[in-house]
Amino acid sequence: MKKETQKPEPAPNIILELIQYNGKDFAGYVNLGIDELLAKQKPDLVNWVNLDGLSDTSIINKIGEHYSLHGLLLEDITTDLQPKVEEYDDYLFFSLKMLYRIEKNIIDYEQISFVLGKDYLISFQEKEGDLFGPLRERIRLDQGRIRKEKADYLLYRLIDIIVDNYYVVLDSIGQQIEQIEDDIYKDSSGQEFRKIQRLKKELIYLRKALYPLRDAMSKLIKDESGFIQSSNSRFFSDIYSHVAHLIDSLDTYKDLTSGLMDIYINTLNTRMNEVMKVLTVISTIFIPLTFIVGVYGMNFEFMPELHWTLGYYGVWIFMLLIFIGMIWYFKYKKKWF
Repeated sequence: MKKETQKPEPAPNIILELIQYNGKDFAGYVNLGIDELLAKQKPDLVNWVNLDGLSDTSIINKIGEHYSLHGLLLEDITTDLQPKVEEYDDYLFFSLKMLYRIEKNIIDYEQISFVLGKDYLISFQEKEGDLFGPLRERIRLDQGRIRKEKADYLLYRLIDIIVDNYYVVLDSIGQQIEQIEDDIYKDSSGQEFRKIQRLKKELIYLRKALYPLRDAMSKLIKDESGFIQSSNSRFFSDIYSHVAHLIDSLDTYKDLTSGLMDIYINTLNTRMNEVMKVLTVISTIFIPLTFIVGVYGMNFEFMPELHWTLGYYGVWIFMLLIFIGMIWYFKYKKKWF
């Protein structure tokens, strides 16, 4: 079975969503046409434009023309990239991986890109559905401080939700490690080896997602372009701390996975030694018995024991005593079993 990480197919259609708000007003629109959506932009409100699906480049290009987005930025939106942040004169670009869960040994994920401007935030998603449903509801109901803040605070909340869900994925990996360890002690088959290999691939993918994300968050914290208000810098610093903690947990799981491989190999060796011990005991017991049978199997005419009346039974009794004696010796003296 292949890893472990699977790139989602682009959605066949683009779903456009617009959420506008400030401390007093709120408006939400779904399934708008691109021209209608752009016409509804209001500079006195925070405008959150969300796209689900990147298959129709003409819509992305229209958004790029409306907000004067650089051509290379538009190319990055539709390219599978490592997490990154880039500063432009009128906006800030931020991209990262949004992980959902591990299902059937496959990490369900998509790339999400943000463009932060003075009074707007654009989010580009590869497929329909995301983790932001509860946040949309909080904005609608004016819960918390989000309606009182600018677009940079909205960016913080979205990134924070994504990073928090990394913990769910890592917890799933931790549960897999515990389960595999239990299974190894019960039955160290080739299936457990394949599970360990899949775990390693999952950890490699998470490493590629988290380490660049830490660097991107560090650059975002040091942003001097003014897109991130100084009062909100501490929130992004908090995300940076979460990412650093996730990396520490990832390194711990990496060591545990390497330990699983050691446990697997040691368990195999132990079981092989047990098998060899049993075979050695059997072979050692039968060596003298085979010798006796071999001696009396020779075709010499003058063998006195062949003419004894109870010779046959005597040999059997003698071999039985040897068998019992050696079993006793290995069990109670050597304690091999």
